[in-house]
Amino acid sequence: MPLVREPLKPFAPLRRSLAALAASCLLASIAAPVVQAQTARKPSLYENGRPLTADEREARKAEDARWGGPAFLGRIQTQAEFQQLARVYNAGTPLEIPHVLFVIDRKRANRIYYIHTPRYALHETFARERRLLSGDKAALIAQYKAADRRLLFGTLSWQNGLPGYTYEFWEGDLLTPELLALTRDRLAATFYEPLRFKSNSTVQEQTARNAGIDFVTQEALLREQTFLPLNTGRAQGRLRIVKSLDDTPDLSPTDIAVLDEVPVALTPVAGLVTQRPSTLLSHVNLLAKGWRIPNAYVRDAVAALREHDGQWVELTVSSNGYQVQRIAQPAAPAPKTASSAPLPKPDLSVRAIKPLTGMTTRDSRHCGVKAANLGALKAVLPPSASVPDGFCIPFAQYAAYMKQLGVPARVAALERRPDFAGDANVRRSELAALRQTIVNGQPDPALAASWRDRWQKQLQGRGVFVRSSSNSEDLPGFSGAGLYTTVPNVTQADALARAVRTVWASVYNFEAYEARRAAGIAQDGVVMAVLVQQAAASDSSGVMITRDPFDASRRHVTYLSAKRGLGIKVVEGRRQAEQLMYSSWSKAVQVLSRSAEDTQLVAAAGGGVREVPIGGARQVLDDALVARLAAVGRQVKKRLGNVDQDIEWAVQGDNILILQARPYIDGSR
Repeated sequence: MPLVREPLKPFAPLRRSLAALAASCLLASIAAPVVQAQTARKPSLYENGRPLTADEREARKAEDARWGGPAFLGRIQTQAEFQQLARVYNAGTPLEIPHVLFVIDRKRANRIYYIHTPRYALHETFARERRLLSGDKAALIAQYKAADRRLLFGTLSWQNGLPGYTYEFWEGDLLTPELLALTRDRLAATFYEPLRFKSNSTVQEQTARNAGIDFVTQEALLREQTFLPLNTGRAQGRLRIVKSLDDTPDLSPTDIAVLDEVPVALTPVAGLVTQRPSTLLSHVNLLAKGWRIPNAYVRDAVAALREHDGQWVELTVSSNGYQVQRIAQPAAPAPKTASSAPLPKPDLSVRAIKPLTGMTTRDSRHCGVKAANLGALKAVLPPSASVPDGFCIPFAQYAAYMKQLGVPARVAALERRPDFAGDANVRRSELAALRQTIVNGQPDPALAASWRDRWQKQLQGRGVFVRSSSNSEDLPGFSGAGLYTTVPNVTQADALARAVRTVWASVYNFEAYEARRAAGIAQDGVVMAVLVQQAAASDSSGVMITRDPFDASRRHVTYLSAKRGLGIKVVEGRRQAEQLMYSSWSKAVQVLSRSAEDTQLVAAAGGGVREVPIGGARQVLDDALVARLAAVGRQVKKRLGNVDQDIEWAVQGDNILILQARPYIDGSR
């Protein structure tokens, strides 16, 4: 029998609130052909971006006529009456969401209508049929924006996670304390059980406080979540419970790893389950998307899956839950050839150091996509944001140094050895020795002097981050997130030269080599440029995606993860970051989680970083800063070919800094 584990309740923070759905369908065109559990999407009557025609309205009326029972009730006195009016998403599963739309008519003595919700997909449909609403789109929008509006459009639903009933409004509804208090009183007088207000934005939270009304947040529901589909899909492999990656050096692309916590880096695997929550934008979660493997957070996964440890299984992660099914060991897949994923051909004719200022995306031929993108953005982002100054040590200098050390011949000899090809432990050991050779080698003294002179003259010898910018990362089909090494806050000239060699050596990081091997990338085609960039003593930092990562149709949404101080821990993903959603349509900020960090990283005076305690509130970003960051994200996306971006950012005082922008890969299946 298959083992099935599903969440006990809807993932409220990442599903769209039900009232929010109804309203946003009115205010924008949303293509949503099917309901998706984690976002509670429903088909939109406005998905074509226009109002219904007269013929379509008549067809809708004919459809409505098929429903039996009352079109609405003035009060709900029993659970049976609630169920009679309710529409249910994901019926029969732990994710079912029974809900009833309601309308309050302030012009008619605050009369309340509990609507037969399967019959009326939108508040507007009911209100126009009952002649409560007339006029154009502006008249409709006023029912969500105006303080003196005639109608209040809300949703009443059952929350398994509380448990209990809640009422809510569209995330962009500009409720006043008076309107919210009115809603509370009318519901209390006409509904058979107590209700709690569920806020869908930070503005609504403040409105509830001003009205003296208790409320439940999406963050509170998130804390009770037992399952989150980080990447949907299906895979077959040997299930392995992994307490520590250091103690499990033989993970292979045919393993399905069940991890106690999210690691900083990971070699390719067939599937991934973690039992501790982390930011969606951690390097490991981004790699899983790039590898197109199923990936899920499951509370207590180790205990739930222990009986399958060491067995061959099929793992399926869907938006509703996950399933593990025992299978016979499948035949070994054919290995990928080196032509499976060709790399951009590097231009090794450019040997001179290139400052970021003046670079364009075409410079990726000799400096890599990371450096070239930042150079292109440096000229166009001000005044809304800026890119810290820096310079690129091009591919040609790396290639010359590798030739000096005989690295290409050494790698070719290793790849001809059967034990190197067949044993991951041998590869791990040999690659570690190779990295040590590269780090300890001595480059051309004139080159090292040119790095030092450029650092002192262009960047005044201030602290810098020394970053990778290879031709095998930040690509449309291969992100390479977290595979290569960054050396933070380098402050000494001799440390700068060693940091450059360390980044060069990271081409042969075990995880990087294995990821390229699994993707069919030829190892001899990889070259590394180095980005030397001024360090920013950031107050906060993080990552954002320029669309809803759970729903590709919601391109008006920006998803952000943030922490105090330097952003290394955000992309590591070991602790829960502050997670937020911002909609450019509703202008609403939705809090998914506040940061679980009790320390932050800051630059150390002598170089490197140090950890210091965090005092005070856990809130990292306020609403105004969230809106500014989202606007910068949209600008970055526009400047980089209008392709959705995964962006690393920092905030220093009142300034937004962009540290990296790579194409966002959605590897769900």
